[in-house]
Amino acid sequence: MTFLAPTAPLSMPLAEPSKAQLKRDLHRAQLRKRVTALALIAPLAIFLLITFVVPIAALLMRSVENPEVADTLPHTVAALSTWDRHGAPPDAAYAALAADLEVAHAANTGGALARRMNVDLPGARSVVLKTMRATPLVDADGKPLSGAAIKPALIALDEQWGQPEFWQVIASNGARYSPYYLLASLDLKQDAFGNVHQADAEQSVYIQIFGRTFWISLVVTAAALAIAYPLAYWLSTMPERRANLFMILVLIPFWTSILVRIAAWIVLLQSEGLVNQALMALGLTKAPLELLFNRVGVYVSMTHILLPFMILPLYSVMKSIPPTYVRAAVSLGSHPFAAFWRVYVPQTYPGIGAGALLVFILALGYYITPALLGGPNEQMVSYYVAYFTNVTINWGMACALGALLFGATLVLYSVYRRFAKLEVSL
Repeated sequence: MTFLAPTAPLSMPLAEPSKAQLKRDLHRAQLRKRVTALALIAPLAIFLLITFVVPIAALLMRSVENPEVADTLPHTVAALSTWDRHGAPPDAAYAALAADLEVAHAANTGGALARRMNVDLPGARSVVLKTMRATPLVDADGKPLSGAAIKPALIALDEQWGQPEFWQVIASNGARYSPYYLLASLDLKQDAFGNVHQADAEQSVYIQIFGRTFWISLVVTAAALAIAYPLAYWLSTMPERRANLFMILVLIPFWTSILVRIAAWIVLLQSEGLVNQALMALGLTKAPLELLFNRVGVYVSMTHILLPFMILPLYSVMKSIPPTYVRAAVSLGSHPFAAFWRVYVPQTYPGIGAGALLVFILALGYYITPALLGGPNEQMVSYYVAYFTNVTINWGMACALGALLFGATLVLYSVYRRFAKLEVSL
């Protein structure tokens, strides 16, 4: 028997990778995962950026923009920069005003300036437009006026140019950005010297409107919670098949237009509607009740429309609570109501908080329901946002009211998050 001598191995053993190589490979793998994740969420992120972030940023920017005076009268604003806003302005301001109005007349941009000045000083619109049409100012021989001759010509054209109030309005609105609209939304105003004061009584309406908006939203939230809590509890105790059937009935309003639902409530709540007929048939009332174009119709319709937004969070939380907890408390000697109140209800606080926050925030921005079912004293902030946007074309005021509503929403959400953290820690 012959033995073959051992031969060399067919291949050399692989060298172990170094730590640096492992780190590079791990970094590349993590980078690929991040790029893949970013590519997957990029369409949604871009969509949210275009439809949510950019409009809100534009709204906040527009609420502090005040460009009419600064853009139309740049030389006049510069000439008034050293004026103490007492007495008559310098002669250079009159010359700058004539030059700026001549340019505005040629470019047809004086209308926005006239409207803006008329907000602070009623009657300024006609003065500005009349002066603009008279430019360029010329003497009796048809030669353009210049220097000190412009001041008496402007005062002769309209004596208001000799009053410091007109010049104070121009000087106080010379900056492109100011808190004017935000202050006006809070019934405040800034005088010619920058001091903040309470607006006149006939102009102080927005605090009342905000209070009405928050009160209506609070009542609707409380009514929705009072109706939704027992209904959600009842659904959570049902067998799953039956609960799903009733949940479909709860979700039906989501599939119906808001206008259709409001029209249905108009039919139900009118003087000859089904509600009044039923009350009179039962002998509860002798005459039809006024249920339309007042606060009652607004409460009823908004509660009905927003009720599913309260039921769904409550139902999802209640469904996850084991019923054995309450039975255990009763078996240990607790009264059924006390067991329900002390054991069951605290576990539903997250659903109550989420539903109440959702309903309240949605109610803050409601427009169609109060506009169609309410009277003049039931209109909320959103009505005036639409009014300034579509009727008076006052974008600054509309954006300021919207910015305050947005700020209130953020405050409410932060408060909710704070309480939610406290509940989790407890």
